[in-house]
Amino acid sequence: MSEARRFENLPSPEVAGLARESAARIARLLQARPEADRARVQLDGEEIILPREAVALLRDLLAEMAQGHAVNLVPMHAELTTQQAADLLNVSRPYLVKLLEEGRIPHSMVGTHRRIRLQDLLEYRRKQQADTEEATKDLARQAQELDMGY
Repeated sequence: MSEARRFENLPSPEVAGLARESAARIARLLQARPEADRARVQLDGEEIILPREAVALLRDLLAEMAQGHAVNLVPMHAELTTQQAADLLNVSRPYLVKLLEEGRIPHSMVGTHRRIRLQDLLEYRRKQQADTEEATKDLARQAQELDMGY
C-alpha cells in the first residue's frame, strides 16, 4: 500500500455496535493468548492466517469505529501534503509551513509542493508531547516548592 486509504464515512450505529463487540473479543483473545503469533480468520468459508500485529491493528481500528470515528490507514513511509500534515498536528497550514521553513520538521519538495514523511511528522509530534509533559512537571514542581496550594 503506497497511499493512504481513506474511509471517510462514519460508521452507522449498527456497524459501531458490531465493531465494539468484535474489538472486545479480539482484545480478550490477544490477552488470553500472549504467546500466539498469528490468528486464523475465516471469511465466507475461506481461511486466512494473519500475523499477531495485524490482529492488534484490527482491534485498534475496530475500537475507533466503535466510537463512531472515521479511520484513515496511512503507511509510515507515506508522504503527506502540508494540509494533511497540518490536520494531523491540529495546526493551521501557514503555521506548519513556518515549522518546515524553520527546519523543525524535515520535508522535501516535489516541484513547488512540500511533502512531509509521516514518520518525521509523528516524531515531531512525539517530541512536542514529551516537551509539553516535561514543562508541565516543571511547573508543578515549582508550584509545590513555592507552596502555591496546587
